[in-house]
Amino acid sequence: MTQVLRRGRASLGFGFFAQGVAFALLVTRIPTTQDRYGVSDALLPAFLAAVPILAGVGSVATEHLVKRVRPSVVLRWAQPVVLLALFGVGVGDRMVELAVALGAFGLSVGALDASMNMLGVTLQRSYGRSIMLGFHAAYSLGGIVGASFAWVGAHWDLALWVSYLPVVAVLVPVCLVGSRWYVDGDHGEKSAEGEAGAGGGLVFKALLPLCLVMAFAYIGDSTVSNWSAKYLQDVLGSSEQLATVPYNVYMVTTLVGRALGDFGVRRLGAVTVVRGGSVLAAIGFAVVAAAPGPWVGMLGFTLLGLGLCVLVPQTFAAAGRLFPGASDAAIARLNIFNYVGFLIGSPLVGALGDAWSYRGAMLVPMVLVLLTLVYARSFDGQQDRYRGGHERSRAADVGRGSNGL
Repeated sequence: MTQVLRRGRASLGFGFFAQGVAFALLVTRIPTTQDRYGVSDALLPAFLAAVPILAGVGSVATEHLVKRVRPSVVLRWAQPVVLLALFGVGVGDRMVELAVALGAFGLSVGALDASMNMLGVTLQRSYGRSIMLGFHAAYSLGGIVGASFAWVGAHWDLALWVSYLPVVAVLVPVCLVGSRWYVDGDHGEKSAEGEAGAGGGLVFKALLPLCLVMAFAYIGDSTVSNWSAKYLQDVLGSSEQLATVPYNVYMVTTLVGRALGDFGVRRLGAVTVVRGGSVLAAIGFAVVAAAPGPWVGMLGFTLLGLGLCVLVPQTFAAAGRLFPGASDAAIARLNIFNYVGFLIGSPLVGALGDAWSYRGAMLVPMVLVLLTLVYARSFDGQQDRYRGGHERSRAADVGRGSNGL
């Protein structure tokens, strides 16, 4: 059974990696996509907003779908649809074709995000120790690889479909083959949903702190992804070339923080790691806001990557601990606030920057990230702990069943 879990972990990790590649290829080639389809600057925000909105719809649909089929089945077919929709963005030439491709991408990515985190929480429960940060580290690595492919495509002035085709041609069959080893939890747990109160107000009230933390984390993340280059160039006076560096630094530090974060959770506990990440991210925003020049600003974005990177994986993990009999429903609902934060973050900072100042605008996500400290106790993992307040050792997991209970 240990071999089954290891295969499930490796295949799911690759699924996270493939998703990171696909999303990075989409968002980093937005200017090229806009030029290809003749999308005006006024219309572009509507197209960009449609993707997370439809992703939220896909996440809600997945909550109901997994009552009938296993999350592994949803993930097995959602991932190829995401990749094929990405390719569809690259091959079309009419506005309606772009709308259909982005619509399919949004709906399927919502199902993909929800189902892959459901499986991640299931595997973490089976292992009996923190492994969620490792999955999200694979996503960050995929984002770096995807952004690198996008840079090559832009540097050589390749058509979108030329950039996307080899990636899609490789990832689709590999993901389908890897999906054979996905590990679901005990599907009988669905009968516990009523007992856990998954459909009632009590559950949402208990889940609400985690929903807020998820939204705050993505407001911070979208601030970096959408405004770091502009901030460095327009506010801190960097060159155009140097302005492209902060986001790359942020992605690398996110990868490093997530790759090491599971060890921190095992040693210190989730509450301590979340609190430390929140404080570090807030310091990062403060450094960015007060930076006298671009190099200090990049230091701030580095701290942001190390701080924010732990919040989202631990939020999903905490939802699984709070509702062990209804974790799929909890994660699907929690996942919606991923897109809420994404939708709010960029417009919020832009509006405050125009009306006030961009330095002042950076203080708003700083305050929101600090509010995570108020909800840190929601991350307490007592039921996943071993003696002495730490998680059970690796040896304790040998011979455990696939549901880990």
